[in-house]
Amino acid sequence: MNTSLLIFGYFQFLDILTTVVFLLSGVQEANPVVKFALETAPNPILGLVIIKLAALGLAYYCWRMGRRSLLLRINILFAILVSWNLFALIARVVDMA
Repeated sequence: MNTSLLIFGYFQFLDILTTVVFLLSGVQEANPVVKFALETAPNPILGLVIIKLAALGLAYYCWRMGRRSLLLRINILFAILVSWNLFALIARVVDMA
């Protein structure tokens, strides 16, 4: 399996973790698609996992179709997103201290 696909899966896992921490901290989800899934699923975590599984399916499709440069760009986007989430969580903890 391609490294880019594995990295994408890792970023999805990190995004799940940071999203759960945000939700537990009372922060609202900004992505309207994810927000819809969180609100309509029987359990918000299940909604989040369904969205991430769909994202993994799309990434797999990109990989199978040879769109590896697209997958690389998406990985860069998620690296930035997860980094932003971590910085925001750290800032929230510092503000609470």
